[in-house]
Amino acid sequence: MSNAIEKRYGVERDIGTGTEGSGNSDLGSGSIEQQYRPSRRGIKGFYYNPVVQVWLLGFVCFMCPGLFNALNGLGGGGQLDPTTSANANSALYSTFAFFAFFAGSINNVLGSRLTLLLGSIGYALYIASYLVVNIHPHAEGFVIGAGAILGICAGMLWTAQGSLMLGYPTEQEKGKFIGIFWSVFNLGSVVGASVSLGRNWHSTANQVDNGTYIGFLILTSMGVAIPFLMADPNKMVRNDGSKVTAPRHPSWRTEFWGLWVALKTDPYIVLLFPMFFASNWFYTWQFNDFNAALFNIRTRSLNNLVYWLAQIIGSVCMGFLLDQRGLSRRVRAFSGWCVLLVMVLVVHIWAFFYQKQYTRETVEEPEARIDIFDHAYIGRVLFYIVCGLLDAMWQTCAYWLMGAMSNDPGKLAHFTGFYKSIQSAGAAGVWRADAVGIPYMNMFISTWALLLAGLLGSLPMIHMRVRDYTEMDEMRLESNPTIHDAPESEYRPNLKLESRSQTR
Repeated sequence: MSNAIEKRYGVERDIGTGTEGSGNSDLGSGSIEQQYRPSRRGIKGFYYNPVVQVWLLGFVCFMCPGLFNALNGLGGGGQLDPTTSANANSALYSTFAFFAFFAGSINNVLGSRLTLLLGSIGYALYIASYLVVNIHPHAEGFVIGAGAILGICAGMLWTAQGSLMLGYPTEQEKGKFIGIFWSVFNLGSVVGASVSLGRNWHSTANQVDNGTYIGFLILTSMGVAIPFLMADPNKMVRNDGSKVTAPRHPSWRTEFWGLWVALKTDPYIVLLFPMFFASNWFYTWQFNDFNAALFNIRTRSLNNLVYWLAQIIGSVCMGFLLDQRGLSRRVRAFSGWCVLLVMVLVVHIWAFFYQKQYTRETVEEPEARIDIFDHAYIGRVLFYIVCGLLDAMWQTCAYWLMGAMSNDPGKLAHFTGFYKSIQSAGAAGVWRADAVGIPYMNMFISTWALLLAGLLGSLPMIHMRVRDYTEMDEMRLESNPTIHDAPESEYRPNLKLESRSQTR
């Protein structure tokens, strides 16, 4: 048996002595046969089925980040004055951008299930803070503090989620498992928006009632409890009989070093930074400066519902285009870019005619805001649906372009690290800008300009970097956990440039 196969199951064979010992896995020592065994049957087999566990993982994110998205999509977190929500989001994304670098180390020490549990608690606290401020109007500081804590928790949750989602499937099942997770997760936003719409259909106020927040809090608390029901990853067996070993994240020291290595070996990633920066920027104008500014609460709830439904359609459509095997990779990349350009122009030219009709000073009083049955609503809800399509297409294309640059999992992990950090930094800035009252038109123009800048920056990257074959001349970070945990002086020599042939 080859060394590659032996290492896959966490066993290293000493060629000189013929003995076997524990490898880089945390599964302990044992033979190949001990690590490679048939799946369980019956009730236990169902419970330990990787598909069932990914469904449970999806429901954690359905109840926590999914409902957070639904609440944020209402504009102002469902409040009359969106300032508190904007400041809370600014605090959230600031801590998220910073503490995400340390979440991998936490996951290594605590394990994915406990890290997932701690991460989900932040979402329950955040939603509870809106219930508190609804009861005690001067508790805005609690909401902002809860946002900062959620930023820390979100880094832990998404790190643990990635470990489990990528650790459970076989190589041939990764696309299927990712599809299951994202479908369940995105439905959380749809269900949350539906709950809000049902609760506030007859509301005459312009903010979410206590019952809506209580409903969200109950659902989120259920999400917090789900990790207790999930199987221990160390007892999981994949569908091909192989033992599950969740990916071990690098320590925060090697994370920073790995980011520098990825940047040095593939500097074209810098051309995608404007695209990353813009990827959450537009939420502020859409949620707070359009949805919250113009509509009453039940109309905001309906807008929120159709927005997240459009997200599902948009991601499927863009994914279908980018996966067309009848087209070369370069043609697909340029086609996706052209679709985004058309969508950005259509959405923002359309939005301009609405934005020039109102300002922060002239926005209608709560009782005079647009309702579902008003004639002015039809065009605006169609516009909001297109906004949801654009959001999903943008995010899908950004991930696809990163994947087209490399097949090295270590490098791709750092690319996504760039993506989340830069995205969060941009979001923190724009939410703060909204909180201090930057004019709506300025917010809108900045959104339009950044999206166009993101597209212009990505165009030369597509031209120079995306090929119809996989380019293998790249520096690789070894995945050996002992290297990741070693001091820089120990692992630096292992980072070397490997020149290999290009494959088609």
